[in-house]
Amino acid sequence: MKRLALAVAALCLLAAPAFAHAAGRGFVMLLPTGWVIAGGALAVLVSFIMVSRLPRLAMKAPASVAPLSPIVAQVMSLVSALILAALIFVGFAGPRDPVENLLPLAIWTLWWVEIVILHPLFGNLWEAINPFTGPHALLTGRFGRAANAAPLRYPPWASYWPAVLIFFGFAWFQLVYPAPEDPAILAVAVLVYLAVSFAGVLAFGLKAWLGRADPFAVFLSQLGAAAPFGRGGLRWPGAGLLSLPVLPLSGVIFVLLTLGCITFDGFANTFLWLSMIGINPLDFPGRSEVMGANTLGILLVSGVLAAGFFAAVWAGWALAGRPHSLARLCGRLVYSLIPISIAYHFAHYLADTLVKSQYLLLALNDPFETDANLLGIGHAHVMTSFQNTASGALAIYVAQTAALVIGHVIGVAVAHSMVVEEGPSAQRVMTLELPLALCMVAYTGFGLWLLGAPAIS
Repeated sequence: MKRLALAVAALCLLAAPAFAHAAGRGFVMLLPTGWVIAGGALAVLVSFIMVSRLPRLAMKAPASVAPLSPIVAQVMSLVSALILAALIFVGFAGPRDPVENLLPLAIWTLWWVEIVILHPLFGNLWEAINPFTGPHALLTGRFGRAANAAPLRYPPWASYWPAVLIFFGFAWFQLVYPAPEDPAILAVAVLVYLAVSFAGVLAFGLKAWLGRADPFAVFLSQLGAAAPFGRGGLRWPGAGLLSLPVLPLSGVIFVLLTLGCITFDGFANTFLWLSMIGINPLDFPGRSEVMGANTLGILLVSGVLAAGFFAAVWAGWALAGRPHSLARLCGRLVYSLIPISIAYHFAHYLADTLVKSQYLLLALNDPFETDANLLGIGHAHVMTSFQNTASGALAIYVAQTAALVIGHVIGVAVAHSMVVEEGPSAQRVMTLELPLALCMVAYTGFGLWLLGAPAIS
C-alpha cells in the first residue's frame, strides 16, 4: 500500500494542469476565452458602426450570370448520379465500420462538409452536380436541351414548406437518430430521399422542385450566392445575396431552420445542454437515451433563433417609423444570416473533417477491404496528433474563431446593403439595422462560447 501511495503521488506531481478550454475536444489548453468572446463581439459591433455611418460602403448586387449549358449540366449530373449509385452499393456491400465504408464518409464528410464549403467560395456547384438533372433529361427525352413543362403545376401554397419538412427530417436523422453513420441504414435513407425528390422533379419539373421544395438545392444555391468567385467573376463576399428574390414566410423559416440545426449540433454535446436535460456528461448513456430531448432541442434552438430574428427586424422597423413592408424586410434581411450559417458550418466541422478526410482517402484506396491499393497510399495511418498538441489545437481554434467573426461581419455588411437598397434616410438606415446588429453581436458571443464550452466528444 505504501508503494502504491507513493506511485500515485508521483503521478499526481507529474500531471499537467487541466484548463477550461478545449479546441477540437482533444487537447486542453489555457486560453482567455472571455476576452476572445468579447473581442469577437466587439469586432462585429464596430463593423456595424462603420457601415451604418458610411452608407457608401454598401455592396452592390452583381449582374446576373447566364445559366449553365444544358448539356454540360446534364452530363455532370449523370456522372454524379452514377457515383452516388456506386456509393449506395458500397453502403450495402462494403465494410460495416462507418470509418471504413465509403458511403458515410462521402455523405457526411465529402458532401455535407467539403462540397458544402466550396459553395460559398466558388458559387452554386450543386446546379451542375446534383443527381437529378441528367437522369430527368434522359427519362423525358430532353437530353442536350432545356427541360420542358412539367405535367403538374407546383402549388403556390406549398412554397418552401416541403424544403422545411425534408430538411428537418434530414437534421433529425443526422443529429438525433442513434446510427446515422451506419452504412446500410444511411444507404436506405439516401434511397428514400432520392425517390421522394425524383418523384417531385418528374411531377413538378426541375425548376419548381429544386428551386423551392428540395432543401439541399435551395440551401446550396443560397450559399453559392455568397461566393466571391464564380462564373460571374470576382465580387465582394456576400454581394450575390442581394440579387436573391424576397423570401416568403416559409423561405424565411427554412433559412432560420438551417442555421438553428447547425447551432444545436454544436450545443447538443455541451455539458450545459446535457445538464439541462438531466444527463451526466461524464456518463453519457448514448443517443438513444436523449432522442426525445434532442428532437425538442432542435425545435427549441431554431424557435429561439427565429423569435430573435423576427423580434429584431420588427423592432428596427417600428423604431424607424414603419417605412416599408415588414414581410419584405424579413424576406430580404434573413439572407444576412447566410454568411453566419457558412461560418458555423466551417467552424463546427473543421476538426472532425481534418480526421475524417484521411479515412475517406483510405476508403477510396481500398473500398471493399480486399487489400487493393487504388491510390497508391498503401496502409497509411490516420493522424490525429495535431489535435493533441498546443500548436495544432490553437491553430484550429484560431481558424474557427476567425471564421465566426468574419461570417458575422459579412452578415452585418449584407444587412446594411439591403437596408440601403430600400432607400430610407441615413438616420433611418441605422435605426432599422441596430436591433438586428445587436442580435448578431449576441449571437457572435454565443458562437464563440460554443467553441470553448466543455463538451463530450
